[in-house]
Amino acid sequence: MSMTKKTTSASSRRGITAPQGFRAAGIHCGIKKPCLLDLTLVASEQSGPIAGVFTRNQVVAAPVIVDRLHLRQGVGRAILVNSGNANACTGPEGLAAARMTAAVVARHMGIPAQHVFVGSTGVIGRALPVHRIIKGIPRLITQLSDRGGLDAARAIMTTDLRPKSIALQDTIGGRLITIGGMAKGSGMIHPNMATMLAYLTTDASIAKSALQQALRLAVNESFNCISVDGDMSTNDTVLCLANGIAENRTIKERTAAFRRFLLLLIEACQTLALAICRDGEGVTKVVNIEVTGAATVAKARQVAQTIATSNLVKTALFGEDANWGRVMAAIGRAGVPINPSKLNLSFGGIPMVQSGMGLGLAAERRIAQVFRQKEFTITVGLGQGRHQSHIWTTDLSFDYVRINASYRS
Repeated sequence: MSMTKKTTSASSRRGITAPQGFRAAGIHCGIKKPCLLDLTLVASEQSGPIAGVFTRNQVVAAPVIVDRLHLRQGVGRAILVNSGNANACTGPEGLAAARMTAAVVARHMGIPAQHVFVGSTGVIGRALPVHRIIKGIPRLITQLSDRGGLDAARAIMTTDLRPKSIALQDTIGGRLITIGGMAKGSGMIHPNMATMLAYLTTDASIAKSALQQALRLAVNESFNCISVDGDMSTNDTVLCLANGIAENRTIKERTAAFRRFLLLLIEACQTLALAICRDGEGVTKVVNIEVTGAATVAKARQVAQTIATSNLVKTALFGEDANWGRVMAAIGRAGVPINPSKLNLSFGGIPMVQSGMGLGLAAERRIAQVFRQKEFTITVGLGQGRHQSHIWTTDLSFDYVRINASYRS
């Protein structure tokens, strides 16, 4: 889904600290190798509503459990995130460690522990070096700065090649509203949610329920529309913290201001989601799978997801092999009733299949040129209705296997 709405970009280097009243820092506390940043803190000048969406994996990391509990109050002030250790499958000790780090941040900031949210990313099953984190928290707090967004984004990286940040602005209710954000993700990327951590901030004044609704809608249009390898993590988290410092009239659901804010939030989330795809492990291509003419949105999404996760399709993308039959086969096994004689298929706008039949070698030679592009769209027409959906996918390369075969080495 491409956004036609135009916004003014704030400083991309500031990222999550672009909105008024937010500061951040990233330091090395000893979880990862020396000189690699591994601990992030994002803090607001004042508490405000916070919204969250989490992994649907039934095996969840300790930080997800803590954040879900804290989200019941719906008020946030600070977010602490470590990389290099997922704190997942670590039992009661891992849960106690997550709670302890939140409590230490809260004590140093003089706020309730429930206003601190935590996140972890890295290797699963290893005890969190909680004392290293606790030792680093005072230094982290002293380094908080409205210019600390880039270090914060770097400190949450694992196999990512580059930090991912966004800052966007729009005028809502006569006030300039800013949304900032950062994300990490490179492998274990798949919808519901995509496997990553993403954190967003805004200086907008917005009702708690409106912020939660906006985040869910934005996630469905962004992080739930990307797939790198079909694996879903234990730690997936998206949080959005608002502090109201812009002093606009409070945004509520079903208003023009809400719709405008939602467009801005979707754009921010989509930018971060595509950055995750482009930085996927071993990725050389990013492809948008668009399914149109479906009986329902759910059926369109099911077909798109089946194509996006097909290893045969993904390896054809990597090899720049215009093997369109693999896409047709994926459509047929998606579990959605179809009429093959109504299927249309095109690559980069070039028709390859019409009414279920291939258009021959000349068309295949034309789409072979499309397969050499770094980014393009595959469009499927089911001929069954008016609904559509899409998902961004990537190729599957030799490097993906190499990276994940030696991830813990």
